Amino acid sequence: MKHKEEGNQREVFIRALEGKKIPILTLDNKWYRLLTEEARSRVSGLEEQLNDLLKLQGKLTNEVKDIKRLKKKLMNEIVTLVDETGQEEDSENARKIEQNKSLVEECNERLDARQDELLELPRQIDEVNFQLMLATMDCCYDTMQENARGIQEIGQWVSEIRVELKKRLIRKQEMEQRNSAIYSYMHDVFGTEVIEIFDMQYNSEEEKTD
Repeated sequence: MKHKEEGNQREVFIRALEGKKIPILTLDNKWYRLLTEEARSRVSGLEEQLNDLLKLQGKLTNEVKDIKRLKKKLMNEIVTLVDETGQEEDSENARKIEQNKSLVEECNERLDARQDELLELPRQIDEVNFQLMLATMDCCYDTMQENARGIQEIGQWVSEIRVELKKRLIRKQEMEQRNSAIYSYMHDVFGTEVIEIFDMQYNSEEEKTD
């Protein structure tokens, strides 16, 4: 029964996320503050997978920039060498030109491979990020359910304490009023001198309660 409820809950979450632009969770400081240590351990696998994809994306992007810089440098060298070589096909410059052309072809192949990966990575990142959001929602839902039970229990305890506190305050007032009435009566009956012993005892008890 529990697995069925969890499945229904996941379906609700999936429908809620449809069409929504989800920020990259591991790049959001609020996401880290949202989860408890226990919740982080539950989603650590997806968190690591997402971070690995982001690192790969950054690495490939930097490699593409480096390859483009190298290719541009090689192309500039070719242009310069062609101008210098003229009709001398067997010169050292001609051999250098051919070598640079070969390196440019290698650059093109490397660029194609990395750009193909970069085209696929956003889809992979979005998919893992989506799964991480679902797992996060599961954790948050469980936390809120647990907190709701705790809030109810504490609320019940507070209510009971308030009732008990009210009863004890009423009892305290009744005892104080009773003592005051007794003291007043004894004072009226026995007078000032005889009542001194009651004065001493009563005042002593009041000091203890203050």
